[in-house]
Amino acid sequence: MCDPNRNPVGWFEIYVQDMPRARAFYEAVLRIELSSLLSPMPDLEMWSFPGGPTVPGAPGALVKMEGVPSGGNSIVVYFSCADCAAEASRVPQAGGRIFKEKFPIDPYGFIALAFDTEGNMFGLHSIV
Repeated sequence: MCDPNRNPVGWFEIYVQDMPRARAFYEAVLRIELSSLLSPMPDLEMWSFPGGPTVPGAPGALVKMEGVPSGGNSIVVYFSCADCAAEASRVPQAGGRIFKEKFPIDPYGFIALAFDTEGNMFGLHSIV
């Protein structure tokens, strides 16, 4: 049973084909720095998003693994933002594309939906 006092998402992975391109995309759009994770296997490369056990939200990473395609998935990860329109505005110049500009999801704030350079859809969420 999930702990009702914690976010039920404990970890996420976004699979990519071109790690340098995907890293540059997420670092540019979210204005963050990803960190290399030690790999348990030689054909696995992982770069983690900032986070930690005492920080709200779910930690996760970009993952490049032989034989695992990117894009076409049915899971959407939402990144928290101060104003999701700001991050969405950086998507095209970073090499991605906007699927749906910022729109309200009353009473929960706003979201924007976009595709990264690897064909993965992701969301941006903000209260304002």
